[in-house]
Amino acid sequence: MDKLDNHIILDTLQQRFGDAFTVLGEPHGLLTISVAAEQIIAFLEFVKDDATLRLNYLTDITAVHYPKQEKDFCIVYHLHNMLHNMRLRIKVLVSGPTPTVPTATVLWNGANWMERETYDYFGVVFDGHPDLRRILNMDELEVFPMRKEYPLEDPNRVDKKDFYFGR
Repeated sequence: MDKLDNHIILDTLQQRFGDAFTVLGEPHGLLTISVAAEQIIAFLEFVKDDATLRLNYLTDITAVHYPKQEKDFCIVYHLHNMLHNMRLRIKVLVSGPTPTVPTATVLWNGANWMERETYDYFGVVFDGHPDLRRILNMDELEVFPMRKEYPLEDPNRVDKKDFYFGR
């Protein structure tokens, strides 16, 4: 078998899914694709179980909040093939006051705490999660602290202007 690279990953995904995903780029050699929320579990299951890809190590699940975009939440999955040291980044763009995607705990038990952390900080609901509750913040907290919808603590400080933080 040839050494796995981004071209092989992309060809394998195109053979299986056609144009059901979008290639966002290869920053620093990391292939990044975008998938619809409805198809994320099918994509994750395929890249995990495919004999060629074997991207079976879930490194991280996180999110990013882009308040000025139409789809203002981006859920990011990082996968790793340990044999060939290849990585894949999959992004899911969603919107709304309660962004929702299916849970990856059906594929990886370790996704449990990653999804809880993402829920705790961004308010992303992972549909079907077995125990979706706060993991790091106090239960009484009514906001999601990593959302960029709250003002910084002191508006008079010059080193704490919103534009320095991408807001």
